[in-house]
Amino acid sequence: MTDLYRDPSLPIADRVEDLLGRMTPEEKAGQLTQLFFFAGQEVSDDLDISALPTGQQAFAESSRVVSGRVNAGTVGSVLFVRDPVLANALQRRAVEDTRLGVPLIFGFYVIHGLRTIFPAPIATAASWDPESAAAGQAVAAREARAVGIHWAFAPMIDIARDPRWGRIVEGAGEDPVLAAAMGAAQVRGFQGDLGPESVLSGPKHFAGYGAARGGRDYDDADCRRRMISRAPSVSTAGSTSCVRARSVSRTRRRAR
Repeated sequence: MTDLYRDPSLPIADRVEDLLGRMTPEEKAGQLTQLFFFAGQEVSDDLDISALPTGQQAFAESSRVVSGRVNAGTVGSVLFVRDPVLANALQRRAVEDTRLGVPLIFGFYVIHGLRTIFPAPIATAASWDPESAAAGQAVAAREARAVGIHWAFAPMIDIARDPRWGRIVEGAGEDPVLAAAMGAAQVRGFQGDLGPESVLSGPKHFAGYGAARGGRDYDDADCRRRMISRAPSVSTAGSTSCVRARSVSRTRRRAR
C-alpha cells in the first residue's frame, strides 16, 4: 500500500499531515535547514581534508557535510549547486535512499541571468520597463531549471538609503514605487505558471536591509516605522517565499 503522502491524487494538506506525522524532530528540523555546497563535486570518504591547503578545506568539508545530511534525510535545501549531474546525484539519493524520500530544493542567487547575463537590476530599472525585467528573468528561470535549480534568491527589493552600501546594484535604487513595479515583474518572470521551466522567487530582504547604517552590509539597520512603511510590496505578484534580512535594528527612539 502506498504511503498517503506519496499519493499525488490526495489533497496536499492531507499528504503534508501524513508526512509530518512520520517525521522525527531531527527530520523536521532538517527540512528547515539549507546548507552551502561550495565544492564543485562530492569528495571521497577517504580524502584527508586536513592535508589540503587551508583555502580548500572549507570547500571539501562543505561537500562532506552536505553528503552526510542528504544521506540521513536531515536537510531540506542545498545552496550553490549548478551542476546538473551533481544535482541529480544528490536528488536521487534523497528520494530513493532515505527513509521518507523527501526531495531537495536547490537554491541559487539568480540575480540578472544565469548562463545568459542580462543588465544589472539597477540598469534594468532605469529603463522603467517592467516587462523587460520579467522577460529577462523568465529566460533565467529556464536556464536555472535546466541545471536543477528550483529557487532563485531574487529580486532584491531593498530601497537604497546610503550610496556607500555595496548592494545597491542588485535593486532598483531609492524609489519604492519603481522598486515595487520592477520587483513584481521579476517575480512574474521567475515563477510564470510555476511549470517545469519556472523557479520559485524569493524577494529580499525583509525588512529594512537597505537601511543599514553607514553603508555596511550585514549590519544594524534603521527599522523605524517610517522606514518599513517605504518598503515595496510584491505580495500581489504571487511570490512563493521571502528572504529575510540579516540586519539588526538598534533604533531606540520612538517609532514615527
